[in-house]
Amino acid sequence: MSTFAHLSETTCNAPIKLYPLLRIGGFVPLTTLDYPDHLSCVIFCQGCAWRCRYCHNSDLIPARADNELAWDSIISFLERRQGLLEGVVFSGGEPTLQRGLLKAIEQVKSMGYLVGLHSAGINPRQFKQIVNIVDWVGFDIKALPEDHQNTTCVAGSGDANWLSLQYLLDSQTDYEVRTTVHWHLMSVEQLKQIGDRLRAKGVERFVVQLARSQRVLDKDLPAVYLRADQKALWDYFQALFPTFILRDA
Repeated sequence: MSTFAHLSETTCNAPIKLYPLLRIGGFVPLTTLDYPDHLSCVIFCQGCAWRCRYCHNSDLIPARADNELAWDSIISFLERRQGLLEGVVFSGGEPTLQRGLLKAIEQVKSMGYLVGLHSAGINPRQFKQIVNIVDWVGFDIKALPEDHQNTTCVAGSGDANWLSLQYLLDSQTDYEVRTTVHWHLMSVEQLKQIGDRLRAKGVERFVVQLARSQRVLDKDLPAVYLRADQKALWDYFQALFPTFILRDA
C-alpha cells in the first residue's frame, strides 16, 4: 500500500470534529449558584458591547482576551461529567454576541445537559432565537430604558435590553429577572419604578443584587451596602412579586 493510500484511509476518511467558534475567557467547573437548584458549570464568553460601570468581569469585555480556553477542552470535561453535572451555564461578557453560541448550546444539549443563559439581551435578534432553546435564563435588567446610558455608557442600550426582556416573557423558558444595584448609579425611587414596570409586564421572579465592590470597571465607584432605610422597598417588592429575592453580593 502506498503512503498516499495509507494516509487516505487513516486520516482523510477519519471523522472530523467541527467545533463552534466560541471565545471563552473563563470556566467554573462546579457551581450551585448560577443555575438555581441545579449543579452546573459556567462558561464565561468573551466580549461585551456595553461598559457597565459596576462590571466585575471587565477582563471579559475585549472580544479576545489572554488565556482563551478551547471549546474542545470544555467538551472533554463535559464528557467526563455526564451523570454528575446537571447543567451548563453560558455567561459572560455577553454570550449572545457570539456567533457560535447556538451551535455550542445544541452540542451541549445533545449530551443530555440542561442549559442556562446569563444575558442582558444585548443582541435581541440572536437572543430571540436562543431563548427558545435554553432551559433557563438569568436576565439582567440594567436600568429604566431612559436611564440606561448612565450605567452602560452606551446610547440606546435600554431599547435592546427591554426588547429582549419581552422576547423572554413571550417564550416558555424558565427565568429570573435581576437588577444589579449601585446606589451611585440608581436611586431607591428608580429601582421601585423598575420593579413596577417589570411586574406590569408580567415578571414573576425578581432578584435584586448589590454591585460587588471588587474589580469594578469604574474605579471611582465606592462600595455599596444594604441599609436599614431600604427595608420598606424590599417589603414592597416582596408583596408585589410572587417571588422576590434580595442578594447581598
